[in-house]
Amino acid sequence: MIGGRSGNRGKCAQACRLPYELLDEHTDKVIDKGFLLSPRDLCGLKYIPNLIKIGVKCLKIEGRMKTPEYVATVTRIYRKYIDLALSNNPYIIDENDIKELMQVFNRGGFSNGNLDNEPNTDYVYSEKQNNQGLLLGQIQKYNAQKGLVTFKTHEKLSINDTVCVQNEDHKYTVSELMINDSNIKSAKVNDMITIGRIKGNISLGDKIFKISDYNKNKEIMDFINKENIKIPLTCVVTVKKGQPISMEVTSMDKECGNYFSMSCKKETDLVPIDSISNPITMERIKEQINKTTDTPFDFKNIKILLDENTYIPKISAINQLRRDCLNDLIEQAKKRFQRDECDKTISDLPNNKKLNNTHSNVKYSLDFNKLDINYDYSKLSNIDRIYIPIKYFINKKYSDIINILNTKGNLYISLPTILRDNYKNITFNSLVDFIKNYNLKGIVISNISGFENINKFPNMDIVANYTLNVFNLHTIEELKNIGVNTITLSPELDKPTLQNLSNNSSLPTELMVYGRVPLMNTGYCFLGKSNRCYPTCEMHCKESNYYLKDRLGYKFKIVSDNMQTVTTIYNSKISSIKYDDINIDYAKISILDENIDEINNIINVVKQGDIFTGNDYTSGNLNKIV
Repeated sequence: MIGGRSGNRGKCAQACRLPYELLDEHTDKVIDKGFLLSPRDLCGLKYIPNLIKIGVKCLKIEGRMKTPEYVATVTRIYRKYIDLALSNNPYIIDENDIKELMQVFNRGGFSNGNLDNEPNTDYVYSEKQNNQGLLLGQIQKYNAQKGLVTFKTHEKLSINDTVCVQNEDHKYTVSELMINDSNIKSAKVNDMITIGRIKGNISLGDKIFKISDYNKNKEIMDFINKENIKIPLTCVVTVKKGQPISMEVTSMDKECGNYFSMSCKKETDLVPIDSISNPITMERIKEQINKTTDTPFDFKNIKILLDENTYIPKISAINQLRRDCLNDLIEQAKKRFQRDECDKTISDLPNNKKLNNTHSNVKYSLDFNKLDINYDYSKLSNIDRIYIPIKYFINKKYSDIINILNTKGNLYISLPTILRDNYKNITFNSLVDFIKNYNLKGIVISNISGFENINKFPNMDIVANYTLNVFNLHTIEELKNIGVNTITLSPELDKPTLQNLSNNSSLPTELMVYGRVPLMNTGYCFLGKSNRCYPTCEMHCKESNYYLKDRLGYKFKIVSDNMQTVTTIYNSKISSIKYDDINIDYAKISILDENIDEINNIINVVKQGDIFTGNDYTSGNLNKIV
């Protein structure tokens, strides 16, 4: 994606529009506050030539929750620079185009996102989560009673443009514009103007921004309304006495990029007869055929084979013939984009599991998101698999802990959800040594790129983590074919889907039955305020633990991986799933901050089939974990 927010989807995008406080977990000291998850919009114009050189064939423009004016402006300007990059002309960006992009939407200016190798400390704009537009000026006079604001313009301004003031979220439509008490329709740059009817949290010196340009938006909408690209067609209409009227329609492939290649032929039951006084004309037939306003088609070439002195009893027959032909083409086009349903049913898939597991034969995986150098892991018991992130294998101070855990269960190494190129090389170069030195039994893969070197580890038990979003049996078959041994089901799936997958999977299935689910993995450090580590960073991420607190008081633990500058944000609440009627092979217990006694307690309760409500156990006389 080269236009829009640099990396937010779905619920994560919604979270980015909310304010947060960044607090030290031990002292509750506020480190930072504002819209801490709100990235500046990415502008990738200057990267287009290089993107084309490396083979990029398609650029995605982010348009979710944006206006038609935004989409039209961004696509038009990016189209201009793609064409320029493909030409032999010098690639020079017009600053007016940048300003036009900023006008339709920007949040504290633009960012290079992750397109540069250098650390980006302008990645997030915490002051405002919505469109800031263009800086229009600074308030020099303010009449609060009348709502009159006076300032010197940095941009042109006209009646019906919209503006906002820095400490106000409300947008104002300019309905009163004056110079020296005289009403005007528009102002130039450097004019001292007064605009009216603006009230709220406004002070002298506040910045005022131009959010939208009425005249520009009107031009854009006029362009949108006029632009109506249609698929060109040619047709042959046969109107012969004594035979049914027919129409043969074919797409003009040379004019539409040889993309559609569609054709159809239809005929009516109506038969033309000799005309007594009012024979049908070619012009009349063309008029009926050309009624394509509400369709995606346009007849560019119409050939009519018409007998002389012919009468059509019902001219509506031509209309119906046109509709039948165009509907046939629409159905042909739809089939190009419909995903064919797999012919295999659940019973056709090989090695389906038919026997239900019980608690007595379910095995248990302990997934460590963090290790604590001060904990005595020798006290752990009753576990089958242990998952440890690769970053702890790389850091030698955790070697003794890993050796202890290796005596408590089969040891697996977990690869991160985000695996950057430089870290990927370190990871796969080191894996061979880690497997040998610690006698590892398997690898947990959390990103599709992790399968790139899977053939180098033929004897490893491969676990596909839930972050691979397996939601049907056919995906499980594909993962099985490339060497996966266990599938971790997503805790976000509904119960019937979990039951279907666990009952019918040809691979052993695992489900996280306890833990805090990671809500987001972001290539950004909230403490260093950068998308990459840099030499002058104070490395606060190594000194303490931190969390984000939202406007409702919920606290979301954050864990920084300073090897990749990746931050994981965890749910504020513990998830707990009752699995007695879900036919899983492994129940995964995900550990974040729990101490050794709490972990052992959790293991015992999970094995009993109990669940947690919030932070409390629902059975027995057990204490809260956190």
